[in-house]
Parts: sequence; C-alpha cells; structure tokens
Amino acid sequence: MLIDFHSHILPGIDDGSPDLDCTEALLREEIRQGVEIVCATPHFYASHVSVHDFLACRKAAYQKTRLMCAETGIGLRILCGAEVYYFPRMGDAEKLRELTLGGSDVLLLEMPFAQWTEDVYRDVRKIVEKQRLRVVLAHLERYFAFQKNKRVWTDVLNLPVTVQLNACCVEDRKKRKFALKVLESDLPVVLGSDCHNLTSRRPNLAAGREVLGQKAGASRIDRIDADALALVAGAASS
Repeated sequence: MLIDFHSHILPGIDDGSPDLDCTEALLREEIRQGVEIVCATPHFYASHVSVHDFLACRKAAYQKTRLMCAETGIGLRILCGAEVYYFPRMGDAEKLRELTLGGSDVLLLEMPFAQWTEDVYRDVRKIVEKQRLRVVLAHLERYFAFQKNKRVWTDVLNLPVTVQLNACCVEDRKKRKFALKVLESDLPVVLGSDCHNLTSRRPNLAAGREVLGQKAGASRIDRIDADALALVAGAASS
C-alpha cells in the first residue's frame, strides 16, 4: 500500500493548497501515482496558534475536502495530523497527543533548522519516553547541513524514532547521497511528497520511489512501505 506520509493538501490552512480546486488536483495527482493513503499534515507553530484553534481550522478544511471528495468520486483515504515545529520544552507540552496522526500515537516533528542542542535532544527523548509518542522526524535531509557538531544529531537518531524523507531529495545530488546513506542504515524510514501545490512543490512520490528503488533496491522500498503501514495502522480518518 502506497502512503504519502507528509503533505499539505488541506485547503487554506497553511502555505499549502490555497483552495479546494488545488486540493482536488493534488489528490487526483496522488491517485495517478498510485497513492492510497495521504497524511494531511499542515504546519503547526506553537508560537503562532493555539492547539484548539489549529484543530478547529484543520477540521473545517478537512470537512470541506471530504465533501468535495464525495461529490467528485475521489476515494483516497485522508488521515489528519500535523507537522509540528519544535519549540523549547516541547517534551513537557501537555497537548502534543492532540496533534498526532488520526488520534494515534504518531507525531510528525519538524526539527530546528539550526545546530541541534542538548535541550533539543532532551525534548525529543521526553516525547518518546515520557509522553510515549512515536516520533517521525520530518524531511530529515533538510537539517543535516546545519549540524556542524554531529554529536546531538547522532544521539537523536539513536532514539527509537522514524525518519521521513521527502521524495524530492532525489533531485539534488547531495541530498540524494544523504538519503541513500540513511537507507543503508537500520533506521525505520517513510517517504512523503511534502506537496504544497502543482507548480514548485508537486506530488512526486512515484518518481522519488523509483530512483530510490533503483539505488537502494526493491527490498528496501518494501521495508519503507511496511514501516509506513505500521505507523498508520492505529490512525483513524477524522
């Protein structure tokens, strides 16, 4: 089963799809590429919006999307979550579970675009061990260049976390090389399109899978699919 683990397809909630027409086109492109489940993960910034207000906006956007899907015959399964940007003391935040994927224990976490610190590590560890959430690190390939000191990076990846790679990483030589090194490791990996629109950030899961499959082998792609399916197994459609 092909799962797009990271997308911004809900209309009018963040910098992704601006309206229902775009959402419909994005979903039809996902279907064309063979995707069966799309994780709708709009940005959540704790410094900008409360959890309550975010969830209300997401619910409204999702309901519009489901109505459009019913009217147009789009049968794709959509799971609502959030791409939660790291904030200080996040490990002690009381409402993180409300931002998980489909009410499960899976949290898509966007890490800082800066050198990771001991405080960052402690927060991620608390999310895993204290809050008992399964953490998926969004688009891991985008942080590596900021890590001049790799010690905290290594400590974070030694936690029981899952890595999410963007399919578009294959388009950049350095990021493709990084992604292949990740796939050579034993880290659990899932793929996402991180699609926002039909121009600069299109759905591209099929193309990314093809390149990574050629380089890393079909068995590694099968493992990616199995890891993704295991993560969404406990998620409910909103």
